[in-house]
Amino acid sequence: MEKELLKLGAAALRKAALDENAKSYILKDPLLFGLLKKAANRYIGGETLNETIAKINALNGIKCSIEFMGESTRNAEEANQASAEFLNICRCIGSDRLNATVSLDLSHIGLAVDADLCLQNLEAICTEAALYGTEVIISAEGTERTDAVLQTYQKAALKHNNIAITLQAYLHRTADDFKEVVKTNGRIRIVKGAFQTAENLALPRGEKLDEIYLSYIEQLLARGHKCSIATHHDKIQQAAKKLVDQYRPSSVDYEFESLFGINNEQLQILQQEGYQTKIYFVYGKEWYLYLCNRLAEYPQNLFRALNDIVA
Repeated sequence: MEKELLKLGAAALRKAALDENAKSYILKDPLLFGLLKKAANRYIGGETLNETIAKINALNGIKCSIEFMGESTRNAEEANQASAEFLNICRCIGSDRLNATVSLDLSHIGLAVDADLCLQNLEAICTEAALYGTEVIISAEGTERTDAVLQTYQKAALKHNNIAITLQAYLHRTADDFKEVVKTNGRIRIVKGAFQTAENLALPRGEKLDEIYLSYIEQLLARGHKCSIATHHDKIQQAAKKLVDQYRPSSVDYEFESLFGINNEQLQILQQEGYQTKIYFVYGKEWYLYLCNRLAEYPQNLFRALNDIVA
């Protein structure tokens, strides 16, 4: 009964994350924004890049990824403003000599407006990032955008060797997408998948998905292809450790990645054991979707969120 309730709660949170009207309402309501922001603070770097950099510096040099939160911009002006912020992240990484990468949603920089606009902004970001030896990682989005995301990545990858892509292991289509994407040189970041998705398009959480996830990691390590092992699941991390020990990739060819605020103690142990690690930071005001998805992954954290709100 408890497991069924947790599944229902997770599904409700993922559905809520996709409700743009709810997000808009929360962002405009000072009281509601302030209350839920208390819960979000556990998982975000802050509202500004400077706040986030302060948290990154406190980690004493551990590798990080930085993302300015946002998605589904609906006009060119908003897309270009977001792109300008990502260019600023690149420059700050260079000036502050941060051990960091840049992550972004393509719909934040124009994919939902115009594919050519998005590609233009993405290439500008990749060009700026390359000046500082910085990698640009494209995040996964909902299934309605997967084709457009992969097409844009493959076009940009023809010109830029510092660009990476995220694949969601739970999608049935990823088996075919993987065969195409692995032909490019960019790092492939493997996640389980966090979006609310039709049952016929994706696998549920469980042992089968864990096996598929690890099969992608093994294929990448066996090929010597750059990869990010993006998971908080201790069982998968331990299995992936064995694969890393077996294939012995170089230190730049793999990394264990966790989101800031979620089981980071596991990542610290991996780092102490000598494995390559990275913490993923997000910042900005559009944290509603992000918070919903983080709570959906671990619905028990709703109680922690309530405590954060009333504390």
